[in-house]
Amino acid sequence: MNFAMLAVIGLAGLVGPLLAYPRGWQVPVVVGELLVGILLGSTGLGYLNTTDPTFSFLAEVGFGLVMFVAGTHVPVRDHSLQRSLGRGTARAVLVGAGSAVLGVLLATAFGTGHAALYAVLMASSSAALILPIIDSLELHGEQVLQLLPQVAIADAACIVALPLAIDPAHVGRAGLGALAVIATGAALFGILRFLERKGYRHRLHHVSEERHFALELRISLTILFSLAAVAGQSHISVMLAGFVFGLAVAAVGEPRRLARQLFAVTEGFFAPLFFIWLGASLDLSALGARPTLILLGLLLGVGALASHSLTRPTGQPLNLSSLAAAQLGVPVAAATLGTSLNVLQPGESAALILGALVTIAAASIAGGSTARKQRASSPEEPSAS
Repeated sequence: MNFAMLAVIGLAGLVGPLLAYPRGWQVPVVVGELLVGILLGSTGLGYLNTTDPTFSFLAEVGFGLVMFVAGTHVPVRDHSLQRSLGRGTARAVLVGAGSAVLGVLLATAFGTGHAALYAVLMASSSAALILPIIDSLELHGEQVLQLLPQVAIADAACIVALPLAIDPAHVGRAGLGALAVIATGAALFGILRFLERKGYRHRLHHVSEERHFALELRISLTILFSLAAVAGQSHISVMLAGFVFGLAVAAVGEPRRLARQLFAVTEGFFAPLFFIWLGASLDLSALGARPTLILLGLLLGVGALASHSLTRPTGQPLNLSSLAAAQLGVPVAAATLGTSLNVLQPGESAALILGALVTIAAASIAGGSTARKQRASSPEEPSAS
């Protein structure tokens, strides 16, 4: 890897914001980054070599930061989330049960043996994708508030379950590794909460801001990389390390300055690099060689929408259940882990991403439809005389 390649990656990273700029399209930035990665990678021009160790390592750093930011997006301190916890849990369990049945059916029909993996994918919800959609469209109301705990629970549960589902041959090792990472994260939460209550974090923030030291960012990155090291020693993906630390920070309360700094570091460089790397690593030519994998990807997306629609009898509108089906982090992690562990069939990782894109498209349409309905039902503000 060299500076020329970094410059190309930086330029390619602008495609995501360009596609996301028209508000009416509701295209997540990551879609453009994946597409340009596919164009420059093994499927397209072949310019980006994803086996380059430096490129792969930087992408893994980006993966950890993306999942850390996703964890901080989970509104664990939101009182409305806590009030709706019971109903959200019940809905997440209902979706999980439906996804388990569909996972068995798809794995049997396509002969992949990945029933547990498909079930986790279809049951997942991406808080990092859904919450920004809710904020950008200014969705509100009791039903939207009840959606938050469902998404948070499904996101957290599926991220923990993914390492166990994707490599069942080593489920014991993966389970112990996951427990080690979660226990370390819980200890970090206790320490961070103690420092917050004693006012030490506030003093550190004051000194850092006054002297321009960026101490909170430096310490946060050190903790994240340390937790990632624990994950690596435990044979667990950096995905879980980033998400657990993000949850711990969200539970304590993320400082605004740290949030801005992390946004700049992650969204400005490491996240685009990771998603471009992921797109470049996908071999879509294998989908052409095996058209059944295209069908598998489409059915994974449709299956996710179908399993989430099972919450309709509980009073959840179909638009919101489709919004809850949006998945990104878990399919991306599955494609990344499956490729590194060589447990997926050729082209199967691309099928997983295709399924995620189906849910993203459906969620964008559902979110826009919900916003239009809410605006239509809201009384017009009286004009000033």
